[in-house]
Amino acid sequence: MQGSFQEKEALADIFNQIIDVDIQIFGTILEILRKENVQDCIEFLSDIGIQRQLESQILQETDTEQKFSVVRNGMKQIIDVLRKLKDHEFNSQNFSSEENEESTLSFINSIKDNRTIVEFLQFLIQITSIDETIIQGGSNSLHLLVQMKVDLRNKNFENIKISNTSLVGANFVKCNFSGSQFNNVNISGIKLNGALLLNCKWNNLRIHELNKLNGHTSDVYSVCFSPDGNTLASGSDDKSIRLWDVKTGKQKAQLDGHDDCVQSVCFSPDGNTLASGSGNLNGGGDCSIRLWDVKTGQQKAKLDGHTNTVYSVCFSPDGNTLAIGSGYGSVLLWDAKTRKKKAKLFGHTNQINQVCFSPDETILASCSYDKYICLWYVKTGQQKAKLDGHNSTVYSVCFSPDGNTFSSGSSDQSICLWDIKTGQQKAQLDGQEHWVMSICFSPDGTTLASCSSDNSIHLWDVKTGQQQKAQLDGHDDFVKSVCFSPDGNTLASGSDDKSIRLWDVKTGQQKAKLDGHTHNVYSVCFSPDGNTLASGSDDKSIRLWDVKTGQQKAKLDGHTHNVYSVCFSPDGNTLASGSDDKSIRLWDVKTGQQKAKLDGHTHNVYSVCFSPDGNTLASGSDDKSIRLWDVKTGQQKAKLDGHTHNVYSVCFSPDGNTLASGSDDKSIRLWDVKTGQQKAKLDGHTHNVYSVCFSPDGNTLASGSDDKSIRLWDVKTGQQKAKLDGHTHNVYSVCFSPDGNTLASGSDDKSIRLWDVKTGQQKAKLDGHTHNVYSVCFSPDGNTLASGSDDKSIRLWDVKTGQQKAKLDGHTHNVYSVCFSPDGNTLASGSDDKSIRLWDVKTGQQKAKLDGHSNFVRQICFSPDGNTLASSSYDKSIRLWDVKTGQQKAKLDGHTNTVYSVCFSPDGNILASGSSDNSIRLWDFKTGQQKAKLDGHNGTVRSVCFSPDGNTLASGSYDQSIRLWDVKTGQQKVKLDSHTNWVYSVCFSPDGNTLASGSGDQSIRLWDVNTGQQKAKLDGHTNTVYSVCFSPDGNILASGSSDNSIRLWDLKIGQETHYSDKNYKDILAQFKTPLFQNNPLAVSNYSILVLSKKIILEVEGTYILQGEFINHQGKDLRPLFQSKGSCFLEEYQQK
Repeated sequence: MQGSFQEKEALADIFNQIIDVDIQIFGTILEILRKENVQDCIEFLSDIGIQRQLESQILQETDTEQKFSVVRNGMKQIIDVLRKLKDHEFNSQNFSSEENEESTLSFINSIKDNRTIVEFLQFLIQITSIDETIIQGGSNSLHLLVQMKVDLRNKNFENIKISNTSLVGANFVKCNFSGSQFNNVNISGIKLNGALLLNCKWNNLRIHELNKLNGHTSDVYSVCFSPDGNTLASGSDDKSIRLWDVKTGKQKAQLDGHDDCVQSVCFSPDGNTLASGSGNLNGGGDCSIRLWDVKTGQQKAKLDGHTNTVYSVCFSPDGNTLAIGSGYGSVLLWDAKTRKKKAKLFGHTNQINQVCFSPDETILASCSYDKYICLWYVKTGQQKAKLDGHNSTVYSVCFSPDGNTFSSGSSDQSICLWDIKTGQQKAQLDGQEHWVMSICFSPDGTTLASCSSDNSIHLWDVKTGQQQKAQLDGHDDFVKSVCFSPDGNTLASGSDDKSIRLWDVKTGQQKAKLDGHTHNVYSVCFSPDGNTLASGSDDKSIRLWDVKTGQQKAKLDGHTHNVYSVCFSPDGNTLASGSDDKSIRLWDVKTGQQKAKLDGHTHNVYSVCFSPDGNTLASGSDDKSIRLWDVKTGQQKAKLDGHTHNVYSVCFSPDGNTLASGSDDKSIRLWDVKTGQQKAKLDGHTHNVYSVCFSPDGNTLASGSDDKSIRLWDVKTGQQKAKLDGHTHNVYSVCFSPDGNTLASGSDDKSIRLWDVKTGQQKAKLDGHTHNVYSVCFSPDGNTLASGSDDKSIRLWDVKTGQQKAKLDGHTHNVYSVCFSPDGNTLASGSDDKSIRLWDVKTGQQKAKLDGHSNFVRQICFSPDGNTLASSSYDKSIRLWDVKTGQQKAKLDGHTNTVYSVCFSPDGNILASGSSDNSIRLWDFKTGQQKAKLDGHNGTVRSVCFSPDGNTLASGSYDQSIRLWDVKTGQQKVKLDSHTNWVYSVCFSPDGNTLASGSGDQSIRLWDVNTGQQKAKLDGHTNTVYSVCFSPDGNILASGSSDNSIRLWDLKIGQETHYSDKNYKDILAQFKTPLFQNNPLAVSNYSILVLSKKIILEVEGTYILQGEFINHQGKDLRPLFQSKGSCFLEEYQQK
C-alpha cells in the first residue's frame, strides 16, 4: 500500500501542473475535438498547427501579449498532463476500490479546494466520449467528483464512457446522459430524477436496491426456485402462493386455496408441479398438502391426513419421494406416486420447520424450533450429524446444487453456510432486520434467496456473502466501546445495536459496518498491527475481523455468558477476554483456540488489560476487586482491594508502573503495580465511572461516567484538568488517539464524539437523523435548511450539496419546530422537553433557553422584525418572548386544547393560531387580545399560514381539508379537498400564488390559490409528511417526513436540456411528452435531493429511449426504472 500511496502523491503533483491554466481553454479544446471527430486526443493536440489554431480561437476575444503567453503555456501544460495521466495508474486502476480507498481520500483532500482541478476532472470525463484510451481516467475523475460532493446537476454527459468505478449516492438530477456507455459501475443510490437517457448502453451494473419482491400482505414463510431458475415461488401468512419472474421481478401468478398460512413450497424436479404445506401457528387449521400445476396455476391434488401443521414439504431429486416436516417433531417420508407413507424419523425435540434432500438423495436435512439442524441418511433413516450454531429457532435449510454446501436461516436474523463433509460452519450472512423464515439456492448455486418476517425477499451473493441491498446507517442504539487503530486513522465502535462500525477519523465518515454478533457488542480492540479487530458480545462469543475487508476471520466460543471486555497482548499473539461467567480466558489469535482459563473472580469480569510488556494481565470485576495475573503461568499475582462497588475499567500506564481503575463507587483509583498499594483516589464524578484511559505520554488520564461527562486528570497531581460536556447520556468508553491529541468517547446517546485534548472542545460527532423529521425551514438567503427531529437533534444542511453543515444538540426530547430569524443569524427550536432554544447559526452554539411552557412546545414563529418569538404548546397557551432578553412578554389564553400552530401576519400586527379545539384564532399582537375566532374545521387545526400580502390565511386540519380564510372578514373563502389523510402542514409560496400542503397520505400537493384547483401532486415520501417550506426565491420546496428523510423539490419550469449532439434534438422531435411541451405547472413532480440515511436509487421523471440497462447478473433494470417513475419515450412515439 505504501508504494501505491506514494504513486498517488505523484498524481497530486501531476494535477498541480494545471492549476494556473485558464479554464476556458478546456471548453475550446473539447469543441474542436468534437468538430474534427478526433480519436487520439494527445496525438491531435501535439500537432503544432492544431495548437496554433486553438490559440487563435481562444484569443479571438482578447489578444494581449499577456493573454497569448497564458494560453500557450496552458496548452502545453494540458498536453503534458494528459500524456502523464495516460500512462499513470490513474488510467488503469479502479480508484473506487477498497484497496485504494485511503490513498484516494488523501488525494481528494489535496485537490478538493482547487476550482481549476475540478474543471479539469470534468474535462477528462468529457474526453471519454472522444478518446477510448482515457476511459478509466475519466471514470476515476467522475468518482472523485462524486466523492468531493461537487454539484453535478444539470450537466451534459452525452456519449461519455464510464467503466470500473462507483458512483454511489451521486446526484445527477436533470443531467443528459444520452448515448452514454457504462460498464461495471455501481449506481446504487444515484439520483437521476429528470435526467435524459436516450440510447444508453449501461451493462454489468451494480445496484444494491434490487430483487425486493413486494406483493404479499403478511409474513413470507418460504421461497423456492424452479429447476430452470426462471420462476420463484413464495408462500405466505396471507394464505397465498405467488409465482415470480426472476428476471423482471414481476408476479406471474397467485395460487389461492389454502385456508391457513402457507408454511412451505417446493418444486418437483421437472418443474411442472409445486407442492405446498399449510397450517396455523397453533398446530391446527388447514393441515393439508397441495399439489399445483405450475403452468396453469390450478390445484392438481390435496393430500389430507395430517393432524398438525405441515411446516415443510420437499421432493427428492428423482421426484419419487416427498418428505414432510410437521409440528410433532418428526419427519415423514411419502411415496409421491402411490401417496403411501415410507418412514418416520425421530430426533428433534420440537416442531420441524423444514426438510430438504441433498442433490444425490442420500442425505435429508431437517431444522427445528429446538435450534438444531439434523442430517439423516435417507436409506437407513439414521441420524448422520446434529449441527449446533444458531442461537434461536432454525426455520429453513437448503442444499447447494453441488451438494457441498448447506445453508440455514434462523430467527436470530442470520443465515449460516455449512460444509457438508466436515459439518463446520463456513460463513454467517448477517444483514436482515427480522427473522429469516426461508432460504433457497438458485440452480447455478451463485445466488441465495432469503425471505423475512418483514414481508421482504432478499438475494445474496454466495461467494462473497454480500447482500445485494445496502443501507448506510449510524448506530441505532447505545455505543458501548470505542477504540483507535494503531495508526490513529480509524476508530472502531461497538454498540447495543449488535454492530461494529469503522470510522474515518479525519472525515468522520463511516468506512464499514461489521455485522455478525446477535446481541450487544460490549468491547472492541485492534491488534497491535491494526489488521485485526476483536469484539466481545452479549451473544457469548468473541469475533475476530479483518479490518481491510470487513470480513469475519474467526468466532471464538467458550464463554457461557456475556463477553464484556477483549484486549490484545502487545505482541498481538494472545487475546484476553473477560465475561459474565466470572472467568478470564486467553486465546491463541492465530488458531482461535483457548490457551488458558483464569478463575478467581466471584462475579462478572468487566475489564481486562495487558501490561505494556505483556507479562501481566489486570482484570476488574463486579466483586469490587482488581486482580493481577501472570500471563505465562495463569496464576494470580495480586488482588487489589479498595473499591466499594463494581470495577468497570482498568488500564495500565504506558510505562506499566501504574494501574488506573474506574468504579461504580464514582471514584477512580491509581495503583502501584509493583506493590499493589493504592497511590491516589480521584473524586469528581457524581455517578459510575465506566471507562478510564491513559494518554500515550502517561501524563493524562481520561474517564467517562454515568454523569454524562468526560474528565481529564493530571496523573502526577491527581487534580482534574478539564471536564468535557456534550453527551446527553452515560459515557461508556473513552480512548486516546496514538498521538494523544484526540480523545474519542462513546455514549448511551448513540453518538461518538471526538474531542481536542488541548482545548477540550468537541471536534466531531458522528451520526445523522435517526427518527421522524417534524419540521424544516429555509434560512432567509435560501442556502441553509434547518430540520428538527424525533431524535432530539436539529441539523443544518447545505441546500446545494445536501451535506450536513452542523448538528445542534441540547434538547432532551423530540424537536417539533424550527424557525430562522429574519436576519438568518438565529435559529429557534421548540421541543417535547417543554423548552424553546435559540441557537447561533454561525457557531452552532446555544444562545438561550426559554422556559415557561408546562407541556410540549409544538410550534414557534419569529415576528417579521425578529424581536419577538411566538410559541404554541400542549398546555393550551401561546406565549410571546423577547428575543434579546429571553424573557416572556405575554401569555395568550383562549384555546381549550393543544395549540399546534402559530403564525405572524407579514406586517407583524396579527398572530394566528390553530388548535385541537378545531378553531383558528386571530390575536392583536400589540394588545394580546383575541380579534376573531374562525370556525369551520371539524378536526384539529394542525397548521396555519398567512399569504405574503396578509389578506388570506390558510389552514390544514385532521379533517383532511385545507381552508382559505379572508383575514379582514374572518369568512371562509374556499375549501380545498383532495388529501386522503390528515393535513399536517401548509405553506404559501413567496409570490402568494401557490399553496403547498403535506399530509398523512404521504403526498405533497400544490394548489392554485386564485382558482382553488390542485396544480400538482408530489409523491416520493414513504410516510407522513409533517412539514413543507418554500425557499425564499420560491424555486425549491422542502419537505420533512416520518420516513426520516428530507426532500427538496424543484418548482422551476424545467430548464432547457443541454445537448452537444444535434441528433438527440432531432430524436426528441419525434415524441409527444409533457417534458417537451409547454407545461403551465412550474413543478418537476420529483424531488431533486433527498437528505436521508437510506441510499435509494431515484429515477422519477427520468426520460428513457431504447438503450440497455442490465445489471451484473444479466437482469434488465428497465422495469425497476419504470416502477420508480421513469418515462419510456417509445410509449409516446407519434404514429
